[in-house]
Amino acid sequence: MTSYCALLRGIGPGNPNMRNDRLREVFEHLGFADVASVLSSGNILFSTEDGTAAPELEDRIQSALHHELGIGGGTILRSRAELETLVAREPFGGLGHSKQTYLTVTFLKEPLDPAPAPFPVPDTDQVRIQGYDAATRAVLAVVDTTGIKTPDYMSWLERTFSNGITTRTWNTVTKILKKLPAG
Repeated sequence: MTSYCALLRGIGPGNPNMRNDRLREVFEHLGFADVASVLSSGNILFSTEDGTAAPELEDRIQSALHHELGIGGGTILRSRAELETLVAREPFGGLGHSKQTYLTVTFLKEPLDPAPAPFPVPDTDQVRIQGYDAATRAVLAVVDTTGIKTPDYMSWLERTFSNGITTRTWNTVTKILKKLPAG
């Protein structure tokens, strides 16, 4: 049994079709086990025994979300093992999540192969790229939100890495991992 988190892009919980109960129903209809949600921003946890590769699962899930709920966003999967490895690395060291140190993890659908050198850097001193975690295909950044509008940073991420991305806070990533069933 493999446990995954589906990180859904473009989820607005105010839309009735994007509420957690509706999202979970789609995953249950697909036959997944241990379906649960974390927060209300498109983090759906599930387990499967079918051995299907993650990219195929992403396509199957996205197709079902589109056909059943009209959601066209995007689906990016990460396994429990991938998230455990990322969290164990402690990529942010001793930094705590605050307005001055808003810790973000941007998951990319496709790997950066090879990762660009030098790594792209936003043209603001209020965003510090911590690095790229190749194993989880994630860009790690610390954002000072006291003087910058976060959407500006999000636009830079999309221009730089495509719109096949989705961003979560470090706090959300650790909450997801705590709730994911052990495989």
